[in-house]
Amino acid sequence: MLGPVLLAAARSEQIRKLVSAAPVTRPVVDRFVAGEQLDDALETIRSLDARGMEVTLDYLGEDITDPAEATRNRDAYLYLAEALKGEGLGVRAEMSVKLSAFGQALPGGHDLALANITPVVEAAAEANTTVTLDMEDHTTVDSTLAILDTLRERFPQTGAVVQSYLFRTEDDCHRLAGAGSRVRLVKGAYKEPATVAFQDKKEVDRAYVRCLKILMAGDGYPMVGSHDPRMVAITQDLARRFGRKQDEYEFQMLFGIREQEQERLVSEGHRVRTYIPYGTDWYGYFMRRLAERPANLAFFLRSLASRG
Repeated sequence: MLGPVLLAAARSEQIRKLVSAAPVTRPVVDRFVAGEQLDDALETIRSLDARGMEVTLDYLGEDITDPAEATRNRDAYLYLAEALKGEGLGVRAEMSVKLSAFGQALPGGHDLALANITPVVEAAAEANTTVTLDMEDHTTVDSTLAILDTLRERFPQTGAVVQSYLFRTEDDCHRLAGAGSRVRLVKGAYKEPATVAFQDKKEVDRAYVRCLKILMAGDGYPMVGSHDPRMVAITQDLARRFGRKQDEYEFQMLFGIREQEQERLVSEGHRVRTYIPYGTDWYGYFMRRLAERPANLAFFLRSLASRG
C-alpha cells in the first residue's frame, strides 16, 4: 500500500523539501547514492573494481523543466566520459542515461533528447565504454526505443532497458534480442495504470521470466536487473539451458542493496555490474528505492527513529 504513496511523493516538491531538510536524510541517502560529486563516484568505482565488480553510472537529474538543464546534464555526462577515459576505467564502467534529463519531456523533446545524447554516446565510445538508455514511464517508451535505433546505427553497443510490468515488453524483447544488442531487464519502478501494466506482483514476476527467456534464447547480451534470489536462480538455469557462458550475460544490482549477494555472484565467476547514481538531484531516485522494497523503507524509518 505504501508503494504508490511513495511514488507520488517522489514528484512532490513540498515533500522533497521536507525530506531533504531532515537531518537524518543525508546519511541514509548515502546508502543508495554514491555522493554528489564525480570524484565521489570515481572513488566508488575504484572500490568496486578492486572487488571484481563492474559499474554503470547514472548522473541524477530527471523531470527537468528547461532546455538549459538538459544542456547541463549533457555536459555532466561528457565530463564523466572524459574522466573515465583519463583514468582508463571505460572497460569497467559504462553510463546509464535517463532521456528525461536530456529534455525528452520538453516541447520538441524527442529531437532535443537525441541531439543531447548523441555527443555523449560519441564520447563514451572514445572512452572505450558505452551508454545504456534507462526506461522511464510508459509514455516515453516509443521515443526512447526510436532514439535507441538511431544511435545503434553508428554505435551498435548502445544498450536499452525494458520493464517487465508493461504489457508490451515481451514484444519489445523479441525485437531487441538480436545479435549485438544489450538489453537490461527490470521489473519497473514507476506507478503505471492498469491499462498498460500488470498491477499484481506475481503477474509482474511471471512476465519477467517470460521476457528473460526471450532474451536468453536470443543472440544479444542480456543484463539481468534484479535483486530477487528466485530470478537470479532462474537466470542461471536458463543460461545452462541455452548454453550461455558466464561472460555472455550479466547481473545488475543497485548500489547499496544486497551487497553480499553481489560479492557471492562475483566469487562464483559471474559478471556483476553495480548501478551507481550520483549527483545533487537524488530525491526522486531515493523515493523510488524506498517504494520498491519494504526493507528499504524500514531502514529509513529506523534511522529516523534512532536519530530523532
